[in-house]
Amino acid sequence: MERAARIDMRLTIPNSLTLVRFLLTPVFYFLLIDGSPDTRLLASIIFIAAALTDWYDGYFARRLGMVTRWGQFMDPLADKVLISAALAVLAQLDYLFWWMVIVIISRDFIVTFLRLFALYIGKPIITTVVAKWKTFLQMTFVLAALVYINIPGVPEIRLNMVTLPWLQWTTIVVSIIILLTAYSGIYYLIVNRLHIIELWRIIWQSITRKKVK
Repeated sequence: MERAARIDMRLTIPNSLTLVRFLLTPVFYFLLIDGSPDTRLLASIIFIAAALTDWYDGYFARRLGMVTRWGQFMDPLADKVLISAALAVLAQLDYLFWWMVIVIISRDFIVTFLRLFALYIGKPIITTVVAKWKTFLQMTFVLAALVYINIPGVPEIRLNMVTLPWLQWTTIVVSIIILLTAYSGIYYLIVNRLHIIELWRIIWQSITRKKVK
């Protein structure tokens, strides 16, 4: 196995923006879960700010030539953490079915583990166009949901307060996102099958060595 590549962890502008996104995520979560109109609005503003850091860190990384391996891994991870937190709190507030959130988070956990292993062996996985579109749609949905619940007097969309929860626009949109999420996950596994084979080889060697001892 190739020696793991050294990870460049310079605190560049893009990497700093990624760290900001990590720090804003728990603030957003706890403000939104509070449920009051004022904190809900503030949480929505913080989510927008965090989402903007995603756009700007990529822009600066390309424009200033500051692409690092640390950033290649942590940038999409920060996106996943932010979106997972947003979807989880929306499910907690009964705007989404929990099983939908679990499917999306499970896929992201598997892909993140694979990306971490790829980084360890010195063969980092670059985010695909499909995955970028998936992330864009997820963020757009969360933003739309946050805008909606901040508008006074709009029809209720909490699943426990509507007659046909499966016909809510939130449920329909997230169902589409789940299909794209599943497709991008399967695509990752197929394209990076050699990484999976290498991972299985390492696990198998570890198991057989323990048996010999």
